[in-house]
Amino acid sequence: MSRQTLTAILPQKAEAVLLTSPHNLRYFTGFSGGEGVALLCEDGGYLFVDSRYTTQALEETTDVTVIEIHAKNREEILQKHLSPLKSIGYEEGQLTVGAFDGFLKFAPKSDWIKLSQDLEELRMVKTEEELNCLRRAEAIGAEAFLAVLPQIKIGVTENEIAAEIEYQMRKRGSSGTSFETIVVSGYKSSMPHGKPDYKKIENGDFVTMDFGCVYQGYCSDMTRTVAVGSITKEQETIYQTVKEAQVQGLSTIRAGVLGKEADFAARKVIEDAGYGAYFGHSLGHGVGLLIHELPNLSPRSETVLKPNMVVTCEPGIYIPKLGGVRIEDMVCVTEDGIENLTQVPKDLLIL
Repeated sequence: MSRQTLTAILPQKAEAVLLTSPHNLRYFTGFSGGEGVALLCEDGGYLFVDSRYTTQALEETTDVTVIEIHAKNREEILQKHLSPLKSIGYEEGQLTVGAFDGFLKFAPKSDWIKLSQDLEELRMVKTEEELNCLRRAEAIGAEAFLAVLPQIKIGVTENEIAAEIEYQMRKRGSSGTSFETIVVSGYKSSMPHGKPDYKKIENGDFVTMDFGCVYQGYCSDMTRTVAVGSITKEQETIYQTVKEAQVQGLSTIRAGVLGKEADFAARKVIEDAGYGAYFGHSLGHGVGLLIHELPNLSPRSETVLKPNMVVTCEPGIYIPKLGGVRIEDMVCVTEDGIENLTQVPKDLLIL
């Protein structure tokens, strides 16, 4: 798969980059096994894996030399390749202190340079191949949601709905969930990241479902809130306010806009309606190999949006003891607007 390269980092910021996180290993080497160490230089590099992954690494990578390591030779091999380097970039956001100290002993005289932010920024703008994976991932989630809708009714538990969503995504080609599926109903829908349990859906409940899948390593993310039975006028007002806020946020997202400008456009709708105190999180976040990555659409985000960045737009209102609503689409930024990857209606559904 085509991807951004490390030319913006090597050798300007470091002589080599040490990678251990599954997402950066996959992005910069093609290796999807998840466990390994890559040492990448301007003219190539090395991927160190144990015998469980040697064959897979050889099949998936082309620009690195695969070296098999085991308990007896690991320290010797890493010492040999790390100690000559004058400077080494590393993922400070991904390594524990203990793991970093373990690598540091192999090159104690080298300059160790923090590069987590730089690496994540390289992944912000997606290639067409990445976009196709993200499109399919989001389509799988949308298909699963539509398949589950008829099963959402009074007496069904949150756990049952969550399990069915995950089954339907797997059935359509997902390799797993991109995060723990959220299904919350009634008063629990006021918890943005509440967990599904054996609570049964009751008449008058909002049911908020936030879920995503993984397709060829790339994540999807969408949220829909539906109502069951009869609802109050206030509930309808809350839903329509969130929907209007999302529409405003979506209409603001385009190349050249700051992340905070998109957040402000949606947040203002909710504040003007008198619900500002009940929208506590940011409008959205980037999505790719990770479910949460750059850029952010937050009140403080100074990131300038660029074409082919993929972000979520997910305003919400959450009122304790009453319930809440969130509506979330995943979109690709274009020069003059967005390509909405979430092809699911967002009109209020009362089941």
